[in-house]
Amino acid sequence: MPVYFSHPCSLEHDTGLGHPERADRIRAIEAELGRRDWLGYERREAPAVTTEQLLAVHPKPYIEFVQETCARAGAFDLDTPTSDGTWEAALHAAGGACALVEALLAGESVGCSALRPPGHHAEHSRAMGFCLFANVAIAARYALTHGAKRVLVLDWDVHHGNGTNAIFHESREVLFASLHQYPFWPGSGALTDVGANAGEGYSLNLPVPAGAGEDEYCGLVEHVVLPAARAFDPDIVLVSAGFDAHRDDPLGECTMETGSYAQLALLIRTLGKPVGYVLEGGYDLGALAASVAASMEGLADAGAPASFPRGALVEQAVGVLGRYWEM
Repeated sequence: MPVYFSHPCSLEHDTGLGHPERADRIRAIEAELGRRDWLGYERREAPAVTTEQLLAVHPKPYIEFVQETCARAGAFDLDTPTSDGTWEAALHAAGGACALVEALLAGESVGCSALRPPGHHAEHSRAMGFCLFANVAIAARYALTHGAKRVLVLDWDVHHGNGTNAIFHESREVLFASLHQYPFWPGSGALTDVGANAGEGYSLNLPVPAGAGEDEYCGLVEHVVLPAARAFDPDIVLVSAGFDAHRDDPLGECTMETGSYAQLALLIRTLGKPVGYVLEGGYDLGALAASVAASMEGLADAGAPASFPRGALVEQAVGVLGRYWEM
């Protein structure tokens, strides 16, 4: 049975009036899923991350700095404030991602961890872009120390997952693939950034222009990410599931439709690997809730995806990444 991890403390992370990354995001998602009988997913409470799990990615002084900042309700930058409830929320957001990995390694085929704050912008020792801990990176590292030999991380948030990319930039254990608007905040994620040293070729940065939609996103996944992933042969797939490339999102400038996220899910399921979603962005409440539901429905569906054109973006990507993977 598909699994869904959440925790009430996600609602206690107060980012202040007018901030796009707000508790109403979780309320909207769960109201929509409740109306749809949770799509058959088994609901589980996310545990707090352990110190050992955090230390596998973040150094101790940084973890202590995050705790101290949250204790005084300080801010890491203008985009990344904290409140009295932030520390516990951050612990459970990272813990939910690790619990999701445990469930997948134990035999579940698909699952979702929908907590906040998000994590893909958090670097080894820096909080930024609404993110405190690198939730997906922590989960990937946990998987690698608990039986998985290789992990695919696919990030389709409209913003580049700079934190996850940096953490695994020199690793061959993680194939990191990111589809993101470019040029755009945070400014990283050029096509030519393919990783470094032992990890050269294991970062697939796939920038798309403003206005890109289903054909571009799904075409890149079908014709670039999936061939590389099949050659890489991951034991588990983790998705940094942002929904801010939706045409209605106030922060992004792409044109994905609600149903586009179901197609992405169906494409990833063709790998035949356990797949776990970890919530990242998505700031129009209606688009977010509907897209999460469509994506979760697609994730649990055994149906076949549509086929998408290769297009100019695919050909550009193949020109750079084809030297590492047959595409």
